[in-house]
Amino acid sequence: MSSPVYQSLNPYTEEIFQQYSVTSPIEIHGFLQTLSHSQQQWSTVLLDEKQSLLGNLKTALLEKKETLAELISLEMGKPLNQSRAEIEKCTTLCEYYTTIQPSVFEEEHTIDDTKTIISYKPIGVILLIMPWNFPLWQVLRCAIPALLMGNTILLKHAPNVPRCSLFIEKLFTEVISKSSIDLPIFKSCFVSNETVAELISSPIIQGVSLTGSTNAGKIVASLCGKAVKKCVLELGGSDAYILLEDAELTRAIDACVTSRLLNTGQSCISAKRFIVHKRLVSAFIEGMKSAFEKKTYGDPMKSFDLGTIARKDLRDGLHSQVQRAITSGAECILGGFIPVEKGFFYPPTILTNVSPSTSSFDEELFGPVAQIIEVENDKHALELANNSSFGLGGAIFSRDEEYAQNLALNYFHTGSIAINDFLRSDARLPFGGIKESGFGREMGIQGLREFSNCKTIRFA
Repeated sequence: MSSPVYQSLNPYTEEIFQQYSVTSPIEIHGFLQTLSHSQQQWSTVLLDEKQSLLGNLKTALLEKKETLAELISLEMGKPLNQSRAEIEKCTTLCEYYTTIQPSVFEEEHTIDDTKTIISYKPIGVILLIMPWNFPLWQVLRCAIPALLMGNTILLKHAPNVPRCSLFIEKLFTEVISKSSIDLPIFKSCFVSNETVAELISSPIIQGVSLTGSTNAGKIVASLCGKAVKKCVLELGGSDAYILLEDAELTRAIDACVTSRLLNTGQSCISAKRFIVHKRLVSAFIEGMKSAFEKKTYGDPMKSFDLGTIARKDLRDGLHSQVQRAITSGAECILGGFIPVEKGFFYPPTILTNVSPSTSSFDEELFGPVAQIIEVENDKHALELANNSSFGLGGAIFSRDEEYAQNLALNYFHTGSIAINDFLRSDARLPFGGIKESGFGREMGIQGLREFSNCKTIRFA
């Protein structure tokens, strides 16, 4: 594994505007010692004091929203209005976790007339290995519940968003410094993949949360297994959206287009495969093509629907996937080319005539590319939806919500499913996948307890 280059490169202008040195081993050692020492004190801080800090963090996010939104768009190419929306969504994490009651951390039960306490306690320093596509949301949705539990955080962010990484650390430092606690509970580091392996083996690191590719997840899971450490993996997806024969087509098309193109298609839980009943497929293709044709792309700092792909290698890789799909039988009815202008753009693209024999059928197309698959019936739709190594999310569209619910509960194998809407994560609800989309859950009560010691105390 080669060492990453930490640099801020604007994917619109293709210009590097800042580079950073890799964090030295001495600095890493100091970070770990500091976070370990702080964690012992942080774990004793009362819940209402921690929640007060979350309230202050929400205020800081809103005060700095414009500056941070511009930074996100400059580093990874997200349209500016979507960067603002990402920051606003982060405040929902602060809002939700300030409502958590003490009983969530300590439950008292009576078992066979015997008093029993189930207590959840922090485990120590948690390493976060985070991606670039939602550079603030992905970090905070892991960090906030882990911190509220009483752990401290070491962040290893993606190499192409170093300024976002430093800004997050600065936010926590400023919020903490203005309180009576004043403990370093969050540090950011720039390290190579080899150093990540060393960090996971460190006795100070007690848990790891990774959001990234399936290959990265397998490596991290192996390292955590070798060190016998808890890890949470939120990996890739090839989410299927199923349109049953009775789906309300206009509503379904709107939701499918929104999901597929949000964040320029660079989202793990965006719709990627559209599995459509044969009686609807022609109208669906026509409706999606019409909607895609109206979408604009350009300077992320201006009012376009789509920004850039985050890096040149990712854009070129996406294009190669599309071309292989065409070679293996798919028909490209829109897009499918690399624009000639500067910037790592890729246009809204639609592939039809997709089947399990198409090379891209079970690949994650991380960009604004839709694959449309025609099916004979509901059974066929579910077979193809589940015919995937991934299992992160999906959706079902049907006028019969009770029937759709039954399919979602019992026959659709993913971590999350939306009914008659596009899937989105929510601070109040557990989020995660199965199969090669990972394991463990973020957010909700389950996410709060992931990095904890579930301790049972039973009285005589």
